[in-house]
Amino acid sequence: MKLVSWNVNGLRAVMKKDFDASIDALNPDILFLQETKLSEIGLGGFPYRKEGYEAYATISKVRKGYSGVAFLSKVKPLSVHYGLKDGKYDDEGRVITLEFDSFYLVGAYVPNSGDGLKRLDFRGEYEKDLLEYLDELDQKKPIIYTGDLNVAHEEIDIKNPNANRNNAGFTDEERSWFSNLLSHGYVDTFRFLHKDEVKYSWWSYRFHARENNAGWRIDYYVVSQRFMDKVLDSEIHNEIFGSDHCPISLTLKD
Repeated sequence: MKLVSWNVNGLRAVMKKDFDASIDALNPDILFLQETKLSEIGLGGFPYRKEGYEAYATISKVRKGYSGVAFLSKVKPLSVHYGLKDGKYDDEGRVITLEFDSFYLVGAYVPNSGDGLKRLDFRGEYEKDLLEYLDELDQKKPIIYTGDLNVAHEEIDIKNPNANRNNAGFTDEERSWFSNLLSHGYVDTFRFLHKDEVKYSWWSYRFHARENNAGWRIDYYVVSQRFMDKVLDSEIHNEIFGSDHCPISLTLKD
């Protein structure tokens, strides 16, 4: 089974940039999209349709054209849940969970701490609620947690760590929250399998950042430690364009 996650930074925009060909090349069984930025899904359903896939999508209810995530899956889930516990954060369209026979798949677009770290406290609340939610699921069956997690965990995950220290996505608080998540029995699959590889998943649109590969690794597949024996590979697809992020993938044993 192959899972792909991609922050598309606007679904309708990326659909004009060879998006369908990119999805064909990746050929995922389950595709997770973030920052779809849809104001409504409408009677016609999810705007990107792919034969053989069923869509499960959420949008921001507090601000039009903001946030929004979606799963497209060839495999029918046992259940679908929006938001975290009791639907929290579904008003910003940030989280969807699909339940399958042997795992839960939690897809998220994690809140950015923002300019001047004005949402850092909100981000901290999210991280606390998230960990509680994942731990409750993990007691039932292993979890896969994916998406734009908006943190470069270690210095290897960012081109210019000294210049970006305490900027949103590379604060001591955000990095410690991710460390705490891993300490609860979860594994950053890419870093586990590619210990010393320098590879990024997001680049600013400014200063020719992608051309110069001045990026950040902020997109992840995190899994329950006991699920690692099912993981074949965790990859970052720098060769695919269309967004300020590139897709990432997780390949599981059948």
